[in-house]
Amino acid sequence: MGENEASFPNTSLQGKKMAYQKVNADQRAPGHSQYLDNDDLQATALDLEWDMEKELEEPGFDQFQLDSAENQNLENPETADLNLDSIQPATSPKGRFQRLQEESDYVTRYTRSAPKSNPCNFCRLLKILCTATVLFILGILIGYYAHKNCPSNATTSGTLDLHLYQEILKTIQAEDIKKSFRNLVQLYKSEDDTEISKKIKSHWTSLGLEDVQFVNYSVLLNLPGPSASSVSLSSSGQCFHPNGQPCSEARKHSSQDLLYSYAAYSAKGTLEAEVIDVSYGNADDLKRIQKMKNTTNKIALLKLGKLPLLYKLSLLEKAGFGGVLLYIDPCDLPKTANLSYDTFMVSLNPGGDPSTPGYPSVDGSFRQNRSNLTSLLVQPISASLVAKLISSPNSRTKNSICSPLELPNNDQRIVSMQIQTVSKFKTVTNVVGYLKGLTSPDRYIVVGSRHHTAYSYYGQEWASSTAIITAFIRALMLRVKRGWRPDRTIVFCSWGGTAFGNIGSYEWGEDFRKVLQRNVVAYISLHSPIRGNSSLYSVASPSLQQLVVEKNNFNCSRRAKCQETNVSSVQIEGDADYFINHLGIPTVQFAYEDITALEGPSFLSEALFLKRATKIEEMDPFFHLHETITKLSGEVILQIANEPVLPFNALDIAIEVQNSLKGDQPYTHQLLALASRLRENAELFQSDEMRPANDPKERIPIRVRMLNDILQDMEKSFLVEQVPPGFYRNILYHLDGKTSQFSILLEAWEHCKLLASNETIQEALSEVLNSINSAQVYFKAGLDVFDSVLVGKN
Repeated sequence: MGENEASFPNTSLQGKKMAYQKVNADQRAPGHSQYLDNDDLQATALDLEWDMEKELEEPGFDQFQLDSAENQNLENPETADLNLDSIQPATSPKGRFQRLQEESDYVTRYTRSAPKSNPCNFCRLLKILCTATVLFILGILIGYYAHKNCPSNATTSGTLDLHLYQEILKTIQAEDIKKSFRNLVQLYKSEDDTEISKKIKSHWTSLGLEDVQFVNYSVLLNLPGPSASSVSLSSSGQCFHPNGQPCSEARKHSSQDLLYSYAAYSAKGTLEAEVIDVSYGNADDLKRIQKMKNTTNKIALLKLGKLPLLYKLSLLEKAGFGGVLLYIDPCDLPKTANLSYDTFMVSLNPGGDPSTPGYPSVDGSFRQNRSNLTSLLVQPISASLVAKLISSPNSRTKNSICSPLELPNNDQRIVSMQIQTVSKFKTVTNVVGYLKGLTSPDRYIVVGSRHHTAYSYYGQEWASSTAIITAFIRALMLRVKRGWRPDRTIVFCSWGGTAFGNIGSYEWGEDFRKVLQRNVVAYISLHSPIRGNSSLYSVASPSLQQLVVEKNNFNCSRRAKCQETNVSSVQIEGDADYFINHLGIPTVQFAYEDITALEGPSFLSEALFLKRATKIEEMDPFFHLHETITKLSGEVILQIANEPVLPFNALDIAIEVQNSLKGDQPYTHQLLALASRLRENAELFQSDEMRPANDPKERIPIRVRMLNDILQDMEKSFLVEQVPPGFYRNILYHLDGKTSQFSILLEAWEHCKLLASNETIQEALSEVLNSINSAQVYFKAGLDVFDSVLVGKN
């Protein structure tokens, strides 16, 4: 458009110059004009004069009277000797065009009467009229049948895309996922993850995925010590391992499970002190306990759940505790779960390589000495060991009513805990493969699964994750081999080091941060897809919730049994963490859960139980749940990768913000006013820009690209700098499905209970206010940009 506009003034100027030359034809002297010196321009002037003479001779111009010399030339065009002198307007000092305008009697003096009868002219007019009529009718017929045979772009595009997606997804079969799963679980027994990584890379390459590569990082891992940790009762001298078995009997059972019942990056050593039951360790619990007892250097008996573990440990550390015995109350688990003697692992690492916080672990990076990330000695223990410590035989009564485990207030228990861990630098491997986009190769949809990492617990959820991503790659590449490609690039990642704090994904994210911030439009998580078998639970960014609901309802309509869609924006475990909290990228995750688990306390998934492959197959014996997760995730991936306009909903973000400020919350009047302005701008953006762009008839490529750039960066406004440990920096995500308020505001109000000060709440309110203001300014700036483009075009 710019080039065309730039050429118009030059063309007009040139036309004015040529007209000026003809008007003053008799005044120009040879050699005084570059135009006359040029033979081509002289010929051009001659042609223009000749054309004008013929036009003046047409009936519509009143039959201008020509000189005898000119009449001769016109009557004998084949024999006439054309020259400049014979056609120059020499009879007047003014050119013919100027005279027509300035001399009113010129036409009268130089006209002749039209003949009364002219059969030749009549025949000519009749021929022209007939020809025009035939061409007009033919054009109508061609246009009608062309429109009839070619449906609208919107209908064709939508129908073809939906058909294409179904063609790709129908090749995904549960039996293939099952075979892949069983092949993968045979590899975990290797001493390191090299064999598994090589297997994944080889398999993805054989399927046709492009540029599959290893991305390795040398990171600091905190590993189990040579012997299992232990807890001893000082009163009786009895020694127990974390699963509740006496130390003397441990040799008779598998010691591997005992070794991996530990807290990675905990402080190590020995501590003997009184045990204080702090329940879930929230602000109310600690306030109540500190009124009754001195907590300095004591051992806290802490239940997992309800709040992030790192946050609760930070409160205990501030309260002066020296150690923590961590467990899961059986009353918080489904009745079918019998985990009384099961041990588990937790990681105290907020994310990435602890030795390079905030920057990638590449060669030459400075390494910090951070073998432990807390001053607390933290030891996960089983519920059976807790029962022994508090002298409670069972947590359930005969009437099947669960009685929570708790230590009586008047009882005193002194125990000795010993923790042995070893910190070593090890290589963590990511497997990354690409399917390059056709029209927007610089825009990425990242799909993340995980694989087993050496030296970590050997649960089998990773095999489900890897089998699902591989099944989708297989289906996708079958279509690619037939010549199709998505519009945007799809990046497939199998992360290493997840159990230690999402180390592989964090390091890769920090390594390519600038590129990812600019180019990634969405992250699809396949972290732990099968955690139960009774309810499909979806987690999505506010901007993607509408898409998730649509896909779930569509897939539900194809099944006999349909469940109510359960989708929310809550904190989740896994490698999506970096993309949500540091890059502000819209994220989706589908997973099957137990309904009772959803109804129970949140954050129980922070415990990594040693699930065997048989347990996964018990939950999904025919792998139909695996197939459903693969197809749901695949359809979302395809739509985001292929739709001209990203299927994100700006208005849903504004509505989520308003909902997060509902309820009896103090100091939120200013926030509500700002949230109202955010919604107004989001509504304008949605109606004025997004709706027209979704209509192919109004779709302009440059405007679509501008619109997509705005859509993919919407959530970045809600990243805050300072949050409590374990809380998301992206404040659009709530702590769990039971709370709808901003998590940092909830924590600030809880913090006020401990310190009796409103300084923390004021800081949190300021963070939220700045985020909302940034978002509404962002939408308004987007509208202004589009307005500027329209003004420029006009």
